[in-house]
Amino acid sequence: MVQNYLSALRAKHANLDRKISEEEGRPFPDTIRLHDLKKQKLRLKETLYAEPMGNPA
Repeated sequence: MVQNYLSALRAKHANLDRKISEEEGRPFPDTIRLHDLKKQKLRLKETLYAEPMGNPA
C-alpha cells in the first residue's frame, strides 16, 4: 500500500518535470505557471523523501 502511494508520488513528480520542460521550451514561457509548477514539484519531492523516514517498516 505504501509502495503504491510512493509510486503515485513519483509518477506525479515525473509528470510535473515533463510539464516544466515543456513550458521552458516554449518561445515565451509563462513565468507564473513555471513558478507554480516548480513549487508543486518541490512540495512533492519533500513529501516523497520525508515519507520513508516518517514510516519505518
